[in-house]
Amino acid sequence: MKRHWHRVGSLRLRLLGATLVTLVLALAGAHGWLTGLFRDHVQQQFDATLSQHLDQLTARLEFDAQGRPVIGPRGMSDPRWEKPYSGLYWQIEPLQIKPLPGDAGQRRSVLRSRSLWDAGLLLPADALADGAVHRHELAGPRGEVLRVVERSLHASEPTDSRWRLIVAGDTRDALAAVERFAGVLAASLVGLGLLLALAALAQVAVGLAPLKTMQQGLQRVREGRQQRLEGRFPTELQPLIDEFNGVLDRNAEVVERARAQAGNLAHALKTPLAILGQAARQAGPSEFSALVAEQVQVAERQMHWHLARARAAATQHVPGQRTLLAPVLASLLRAMDKLHADRHLDLGTDGVPGDLAFAGEEQDLQEMLGNLLDNACRSARGVVTVKARREGPWLLITVDDDGPGIAPEQRAAVLQRGVRLDESRDGSGLGLAIVVDLARLYGGDLALATADAGGLSARLSLPAAG
Repeated sequence: MKRHWHRVGSLRLRLLGATLVTLVLALAGAHGWLTGLFRDHVQQQFDATLSQHLDQLTARLEFDAQGRPVIGPRGMSDPRWEKPYSGLYWQIEPLQIKPLPGDAGQRRSVLRSRSLWDAGLLLPADALADGAVHRHELAGPRGEVLRVVERSLHASEPTDSRWRLIVAGDTRDALAAVERFAGVLAASLVGLGLLLALAALAQVAVGLAPLKTMQQGLQRVREGRQQRLEGRFPTELQPLIDEFNGVLDRNAEVVERARAQAGNLAHALKTPLAILGQAARQAGPSEFSALVAEQVQVAERQMHWHLARARAAATQHVPGQRTLLAPVLASLLRAMDKLHADRHLDLGTDGVPGDLAFAGEEQDLQEMLGNLLDNACRSARGVVTVKARREGPWLLITVDDDGPGIAPEQRAAVLQRGVRLDESRDGSGLGLAIVVDLARLYGGDLALATADAGGLSARLSLPAAG
């Protein structure tokens, strides 16, 4: 299951990657947007507070008999005005439309708060209409960044003069608040992003779970545990499931039709060949009758050979094929016991589990095991033993006898079609060759070795069903 996450082109990786990229971009955009909103809000509040202090300074401003500005006896209410370099300052200076010669655009204050101590705020020349409020940023007495709010005031009596009222505040606390907010917001968004990533992971897992179910169903079909894809699937997948089941049904119909046609062909040829063989035997000994009998036997061998191959080739790739080994083996052993009853053989199995299954047709398994058992019974002196086990995807079946065996240099030859080492025995010489052909059509093979009892050990490997 885990390997699917690392496979190139994985649908899970595509969905999760697209979701995570979108999530990261959305959270990063949200962080920048919310931080900008908070910064604007803090600045607006800061400016609003400075404007209130400016209104208070304007309200406290009075002029003496010479027209010079003075602050009323009640003074300013905030204690930071009295604390040197507290970060909150006010200043009053004369306002002129044009800079005085040598002034370089700067003004000298007339009155200032005690918090400025012996320093003053140097602002650029600015044309202020009466009552208009302007905002600036400039360096403070200690190099800090100050936010400045200023207003002009026209005093008509006793002298016609205009004054510049300035209130400034240190922005460090406001900027620190914005930075703290940005940090807390970033941590919160990271936590939210992790939760959303887990949610996306769960969503992908849940959303693609039906594909895993379909994969398991296909595996069961391939292993022969079921003939069709069964179960409930989402609406989006159900048409695919129906089409696949339709293909399976169509394939089964084709195989059944091929099997029927092979059977019909065998039946159609068997009767004429039997009639020819019978006529040859009744004609008496002659060169012609012997030739006919020989050719009839050859035709029967070839028909048996090619029909077995055709049937196996038609069924080898059909999904859902599954044949239990134990029942087939038990049936064949009973048949061999009756067929070779005069030899009083000990036929048995050694460690054949009941759940072993062949991923193929029962008729093909009977054909292969029947030939191996018949050969073993013909050669055995008294004992024939069948063993079976599963190794990975393969079903390994071993048929041992205690007969004379076959010399290693002759084993390859007996697997060839029509080869018999003992011409005195009945047979066509096709038994082992048919087993080899059928096994290889299924991707397996047949190997010959020496049995523990000294006879021949035929080791058949076939694809195993789940």
